[in-house]
Amino acid sequence: GADIYISDALKGMRVIPSPHISVGISLSGGLLELELSCEEMPLSQLSEILSRYDRKRKYFRLKDGSFVDLSDGGLRSLSELGRCLPAGEKGLTEGSLRLPGYRALYLDSSLEESSYLNLSRDKSFRALVRSMKTVQDSDFEIPEELFGVLRGYQKTGFRWLKTLDEWGFGGILADDMGIGKTLQILALLEDEAKRQSPGSAGRMPSLVVCPASLVYNWESEIERFVPGLKFCVVDGTASERREMLERAGEYDLLVTSYDLLKRDIALYEGIQFRYQVADEAQFIKNASTQSARAVKRIRAVTRFALTGTPVENRLGELWSIFDYLMPGFLFGYQKFRRVFELPILKAENQETLENLRKLTAPFILRRLKKDVLKDLPDKLETVVYSRFEGEQKALYAANARKLKMLLEKTDDEDYAGERMQILAELTRLRQICCDPSLCYEDYGGGSAKLDTCLQLLEEAVESGHKVLLFSQFTSMLEIIGKRLSEREIPFHRLIGSTPKEERAFLTESFKTDDVKVFLISLKAGGTGLNLTAADIVIHFDPWWNVAAQNQATDRAYRIGQKKQVTVFRLIAKHTVEENILKLQESKRLLAEQVISEGMVSPGSLSREDILKLLGE
Repeated sequence: GADIYISDALKGMRVIPSPHISVGISLSGGLLELELSCEEMPLSQLSEILSRYDRKRKYFRLKDGSFVDLSDGGLRSLSELGRCLPAGEKGLTEGSLRLPGYRALYLDSSLEESSYLNLSRDKSFRALVRSMKTVQDSDFEIPEELFGVLRGYQKTGFRWLKTLDEWGFGGILADDMGIGKTLQILALLEDEAKRQSPGSAGRMPSLVVCPASLVYNWESEIERFVPGLKFCVVDGTASERREMLERAGEYDLLVTSYDLLKRDIALYEGIQFRYQVADEAQFIKNASTQSARAVKRIRAVTRFALTGTPVENRLGELWSIFDYLMPGFLFGYQKFRRVFELPILKAENQETLENLRKLTAPFILRRLKKDVLKDLPDKLETVVYSRFEGEQKALYAANARKLKMLLEKTDDEDYAGERMQILAELTRLRQICCDPSLCYEDYGGGSAKLDTCLQLLEEAVESGHKVLLFSQFTSMLEIIGKRLSEREIPFHRLIGSTPKEERAFLTESFKTDDVKVFLISLKAGGTGLNLTAADIVIHFDPWWNVAAQNQATDRAYRIGQKKQVTVFRLIAKHTVEENILKLQESKRLLAEQVISEGMVSPGSLSREDILKLLGE
């Protein structure tokens, strides 16, 4: 229907199809071998195409004037792959490239099959990819002692950790708070302890590094779930810690804090660990801190990180954690920033974000409560221990001695007359457990339990949970509120003096507003509130009557609650608080006898009972 006239220049233009490229991948000795060949053009020319590839362009012009058709997905896959390799596109097109084994899943997901891309994968490579994709079906056996304890998702977590370890990889266990990250690690450590014969020359201990406030929580969980595990808490004086580390080979597990690890790092240099676990790994999110540097100096076969918030403020935090797990996995920080962090800051750059996900997803296990709801009981309760440091420790010891001396001077006949003073001293000990500033106006030290509480609150808010926090001391709620304000975390507060109208307003507002934290005093909120918007309850200073404690918990755990409720009880280790918990079973009336100011009731608490509370 028409005559078409074309100039000689247009007639001379050549469009050639995408070149046929062969890619071979093999795995040997933990390293990947990548072989690349191309029949239609030299690899140097292919390298130029890949380095200047733009998915928006349909053609690429070669130096001889001809055009290469870019519509095939194979070239795009190779280009994206090149950007995410340490040597870039040039390294990819040198013909042969050796890579760490942790790139296997990224290679597998990035190289799309196409008519112009011929892929071949050897048996070992396929086995690695298959095992990482089918963790639930792995043959790793759950330790016998924990088989009936671990829930289904926790067994999967254990097998995921074992699979990573088998292939020489590290990983981040990033489960939501309160669903058992510690227990899954303990299963791994118990399994390893069974495999290593006691006293053998090649026996290696493992190391857990955590915030100081959680050291005793680990101790408690070990004693509860794996009592056969031989462990040592590395604390005390410098000479005591040195002696412990000199005998490291006698233990299955060492537990220490980030702060003490910094001080003792030189003592760790001669120790080879089997596993190293960084708990609350957001403590090493800043790579330039002494904590991060110390953790990365430890020699360990396999490293794991535990954190519900791998990224809090910026992507560089994720880089720092992976730099601890598998140095070089996300390259040097400058390349990571250029290739990923800066492009992702541009909201429209979804391609780069997807590439980062492909790289990191196999090494991050994240389950939310809603994902494992069927596996969880209706209410999950956890005791979280804190330990004293410095001035707080000294003050508690001095006041405990004072009360003990008072009791020793008091016989059974005088006890009734001195009872109120004794209970006042007991209350004072409980206040020191919370924060010494409750009874010492000029106190300038820290509070271990307050630090623990703030960590829980920050993680909960970051994960989108709503929290009810109960305390018997209204002055403690003021201190917590001040610390939340400093962190720009909004909160509601309900105390005995709150007017009825405001009480009703706050209760209704909490159901629908964006405020994540509700601070409530015992008198004001123990009964009569419906706060089912919350799914986490924290008892900062648990009242010793279990029924009263459950009443407070039931502000969230009641009809209308559709979410899993997690309850945390904060306890100061080796104090009157811990001993009162032990007495709960035998002394159901304890709460009516030992409560806070204005709530003390005369009862049957004897002189001997109080000595027991003091640990005597």
